[in-house]
Amino acid sequence: MKSELNRTYSEVTEFILLGFRPPPKLQILLFVVFLLLCMVTVVGNISMVTVIKVDSRLQMPMHFFLRKVSYLDPCYSTVIAPNTLAKFFFNEKNIFYNGCVAQFLFFALCVTTESFLLAVMAFDRFLVPCSPLLYPVHMSQKVCVPLVTGSCICRCTYSMTQTGFTFSLRFCRENRLDSFFSDVPALIKISCADSFVKDIVLFILSALITMTTTTDILVSYASILSTVLKIPSTHGRSKTFSTCGPQIPVVSSFYGTVFFIHAQPGAISSPEQSKMVAVLYTLIIPMLNPLIYSVRNRDVIGAVKRILHRR
Repeated sequence: MKSELNRTYSEVTEFILLGFRPPPKLQILLFVVFLLLCMVTVVGNISMVTVIKVDSRLQMPMHFFLRKVSYLDPCYSTVIAPNTLAKFFFNEKNIFYNGCVAQFLFFALCVTTESFLLAVMAFDRFLVPCSPLLYPVHMSQKVCVPLVTGSCICRCTYSMTQTGFTFSLRFCRENRLDSFFSDVPALIKISCADSFVKDIVLFILSALITMTTTTDILVSYASILSTVLKIPSTHGRSKTFSTCGPQIPVVSSFYGTVFFIHAQPGAISSPEQSKMVAVLYTLIIPMLNPLIYSVRNRDVIGAVKRILHRR
């Protein structure tokens, strides 16, 4: 009986990504939509990186971190998009076990790093109004580089731990993932562990990263708001608040969707709803980030105008 049980557990060598299962006539349309989302994401973020790198007036800590985020956004989109496009175009839904592990690991690395970078950016924005005289000291190059390095170390530790735990679970003969990529809820759902244990483990793993970074962001913005309200002039409050304005929609959309998907056990009853939210934070948000930062950031707008004027 034991040998038969072990044989059953070891039979899963690949997974079937059920994806969106559209009618055949809509597959080409979805292929075009996903392709356009991926292309706009790559072009938009590369443009943001280029503008920050070329313009000498944007060589500040905030834009240093923004450039790192712009590197990450197309990375974790392209981890998901090419495989999804291939599924639409060739109608092949299988992904090998090792490929699933690799996709899961790289996606977790990118998303975790962005979480830490957004927290660091919130701390940077906190220092501008709350400690303006010491800002050059607190956010010098000697500080920024270790912050990014520390984010990389934290992301590697967390991502490898989460990947190791997730794929140490036993998978029975059921290998159909009701998702379009190797996502945590879909993988844990088909494992042979007890459903209650699955939900608790999913919550704990997600809370480790979301709660720590979210706490830092909330404390930073609460301090900014408190400082802004103490400024007597309306112009001064508006100018100070504008320093963190572009990051608020980015942080809200990123953490809102990730928390909605991963940090609420049993919150999503519909797999289709889960997939739509996953599309939001894997493809749409990375596409919108450079637009949000460029439209709502006067420094970036000024840099774009100067570059266009020179050309």
